[in-house]
Amino acid sequence: MMDVMEIMEVLPHRYPFLLVDRVLEVVPNEKIIAIKNVTINEGFFQGHFPGHPIMPGVLIVEAMAQATGALMMEKGSDKVPYFMAIENAKFRAPVRPGDQLRFECSIIKVKGKILKAKGIATVDGKKAAEATLMFSIMDK
Repeated sequence: MMDVMEIMEVLPHRYPFLLVDRVLEVVPNEKIIAIKNVTINEGFFQGHFPGHPIMPGVLIVEAMAQATGALMMEKGSDKVPYFMAIENAKFRAPVRPGDQLRFECSIIKVKGKILKAKGIATVDGKKAAEATLMFSIMDK
């Protein structure tokens, strides 16, 4: 388990772009389960959409990518994962203020410095989004 302070030790993201609040479980080199508490205070809700706030799908995918990054990276590493590609992204249900997004991300394949992972985002056990994510592990 990792709290937000520990997450910031492995990810380069900071407010307002850090989109993972807590890591619940890690199986090294295999999978991660993490959460994002979605609040009305998020800046993107001002314009997406006034009177009908919905978390942008691209930010849900970014949060899955960050969770996967937390799985891949170690504290003090001189490497950083660069998001390379998104495949088969599907958005199943809107994510609204008050929801807790749960990310389950697992590594599919590693070939050299390229990593492929599957991410699934759920709210209350229902699938909100899913995608296949690819990363390149680079020097900082």
